[in-house]
Amino acid sequence: MAVRLNDLPTEVLFQILLCAPPTSIPAFQQVCRKFYDLSQPLLWRHHCRTQFKYWSPYHDIAGKLRQDVASVDWKRIFRDRHVADIEINHELEGILASQICRLGRSERIIAHGYDAKDALLRHLNVSDNAEDVLARRYYSDAVLGAIHRTMAVQEWVKLKDGQPVPLERALAAFDQFVLHDQEGDLDESISLEHPDNSDENPRRRAELIARYLCLNKVTGADDRDYHNLRNNFIGLALNSNDHAALPLISVGIFCSVAKRLGLIAEPCGFPFHVYAIVKAPNGLTLDGRPQNDDSPPEMMYMDPFRSETEVPRRDLEAQLRTMGVSSAAHHMLLGVSSTVQMVRRTAQNIIRSIQTTRNVHDLDVSGEMFYPESEGALYGALWALLLLPEADEALFQRARYLPYILDHLEKQYTFDIALVTTYVLPLFDDSQHLEQLRDALRVMRAGDSMPKQVKPRTPDTLKSVQFKVGQVFRHKRYNYRGVITGWDVECAAGETWMSQMGVDRLSRGRHQSFYHVLVEDKSVRYVAEENIMDIGVDAGVKLISLAGRHFKRWDPVSRTFVSNIKDEYPND
Repeated sequence: MAVRLNDLPTEVLFQILLCAPPTSIPAFQQVCRKFYDLSQPLLWRHHCRTQFKYWSPYHDIAGKLRQDVASVDWKRIFRDRHVADIEINHELEGILASQICRLGRSERIIAHGYDAKDALLRHLNVSDNAEDVLARRYYSDAVLGAIHRTMAVQEWVKLKDGQPVPLERALAAFDQFVLHDQEGDLDESISLEHPDNSDENPRRRAELIARYLCLNKVTGADDRDYHNLRNNFIGLALNSNDHAALPLISVGIFCSVAKRLGLIAEPCGFPFHVYAIVKAPNGLTLDGRPQNDDSPPEMMYMDPFRSETEVPRRDLEAQLRTMGVSSAAHHMLLGVSSTVQMVRRTAQNIIRSIQTTRNVHDLDVSGEMFYPESEGALYGALWALLLLPEADEALFQRARYLPYILDHLEKQYTFDIALVTTYVLPLFDDSQHLEQLRDALRVMRAGDSMPKQVKPRTPDTLKSVQFKVGQVFRHKRYNYRGVITGWDVECAAGETWMSQMGVDRLSRGRHQSFYHVLVEDKSVRYVAEENIMDIGVDAGVKLISLAGRHFKRWDPVSRTFVSNIKDEYPND
């Protein structure tokens, strides 16, 4: 005897719907009345939890999950996210299809915030065999990076405006500039386990936390690896295997754990080092005894970077005297440092690490990419210093860092144009810098909206332009590897540039083809045809990681990149 759907238990029917694609559920519910009568809130909550990992904060998904299931319109929430996914996919396809209006499309995706992250990660993790794998990965990563950076900048803007931001969140914002598709958004970067020692007095609890962090190798760094760039990032310290961290990051981790366990812990920006200050709660000493007078709360110093035990204040005062610091300044240098000061100091540490290792490329000897890459780290440091300058030198420091922000924006982070418009423009009220910034943004938007000049292969260009877009070469004189992204029949640069570069001293002078090229060090150059050699060399890992800006994929048979700029060079 055949079993009908109506004969099946409700629990079985519910499991069937859980396994069905969410978009097919309305059709299922038209097939069988019992399907329609199933608990829809429970069903749609399940699909919200399983279909989407990342949510913009305004949803308060964690809070909604704690509520009674029937009190939340889970079907509407799922529908809105599904519609957002469709919109995001549409805009990304538009970015891939044309060089025109990419900024507007990217801004519409970025406006979705973290609601866009799941969709972008799907594109970023597309199969190696996808027809446009390089372009899809490049632009989905570029838009996702802009979303991460927006989240980070918003945390620092809160600090700038005097709003409270936990130290660990302010430090985790730096990770957003180098995150890419790695795990570790703002909440993931600062989530960590901690020991439960609530029965101990504050002094003992502080030492137990330091011991716990030391035993689990969550803090500290090898002296030989001290200046490694990754040691400046709290997310990397918590999520990587070796957990290496500079003193400031070690203190940030310690203070985060201590506060979660009920201690009052703050950073102390000591010269050339950072310590943690743990204060006794009101009415008690650090040993848990009643405090019988009105004296300031007792406090102790911890150095989680290299010790499990308390650091006596007298030892720190002795170090200051050795440095030649007057006793009058001891109170200030041994006091609590603000979160703004710690963010500024982290930015300076990042720049120092990059300068210390400036000759180390972002590729190791095996050809693999280092993480974090220095360009994103430097960009994050510049943003922090621009938003949070020293109060008495704010105008000078912002004017100093603005050109570097604009240079990064124009060359590599073009999808941050809305971020700059929203958060940088209001910082400048002097006409010189304000007009400079507005002009730069206007030029970028105008260039993005204008159709590209079409350069077909005519009989004349076929005679004079020997090489094609997508070909990889080595430079005859400097031996760097690059890929051709465009060409001119003869040098189209201005007279000043040609004079500085000695173009007329070349054997074929200015009346030879010149090529726009993308180099594996991320630079864009203009190369005379006579300096191009070894056409068809292997592209290499670094060049392939950059090529998605102009190309769909690498063709190993022809040893060329497949063009994604046919609207500009239709015959290449």
